Amino acid sequence: MKINSWQLIVPALAAGLQTVLAGDITGTITLNGTPPEPAIIDMANFAACSAQHAEPVKTMFYVVGPNKGLKDVVVVVKDITGKSAGASAEPLVLDQKGCEYIPYVSAVQTGQKIVIKNSDPTLHNVHIMPAAEGNSSRAKNLAQSQGDSFDWSFPAPEEFLKIKCDVHAWMFSYVTVVDSPYFAVTGKDGSFKIANVPPGKHTIEIMHRKAGKITKDVEVADGSVTVDAALEVPAK
Repeated sequence: MKINSWQLIVPALAAGLQTVLAGDITGTITLNGTPPEPAIIDMANFAACSAQHAEPVKTMFYVVGPNKGLKDVVVVVKDITGKSAGASAEPLVLDQKGCEYIPYVSAVQTGQKIVIKNSDPTLHNVHIMPAAEGNSSRAKNLAQSQGDSFDWSFPAPEEFLKIKCDVHAWMFSYVTVVDSPYFAVTGKDGSFKIANVPPGKHTIEIMHRKAGKITKDVEVADGSVTVDAALEVPAK
């Protein structure tokens, strides 16, 4: 069968146009109000932990920059699902270093590999505590020596899935699982970027473990769109 050149060109142009029209959602999340002072974590009885820190280690419930930028806020495009890259996405590395989980807050796609490792010269245990029905069978509590690593993944979306160490009671990490690649976690200055979002009207969800959750409507076209928002310190 003879194929005319236009039959090849038109689909290619359509695909190219779709790529061009994809845009980035960028912005900064700030915190209104005065958060509680972080508490000092007592590592006095754990020499292998305290020896790795020149200064006292503090809780990270609220990490606020000089311009009120709020770290560890998860920003998700809520209306796009079923687009996860799964195991083909680059793994997230979750390390135990200085008897802290690094990163403290992160996000992955459903099916994306999480590599959990122990860089400390002491025993930890990885206590995985999913709450979503689709992830409950992935709960686990495993001892982990220095140099060991485990691979893990979760099939269902979940907000702030908890991972902790029962040996060191202050050690927690929170992983949000999203069914698409359209999410970000804010940095130290509260900024974020979600790249290559399909064009159209979308709803983004902005969530923080302590400051709660809000939504924003946004329309993505060619180029970038900026969405800034503020969360509030909850009333006591």
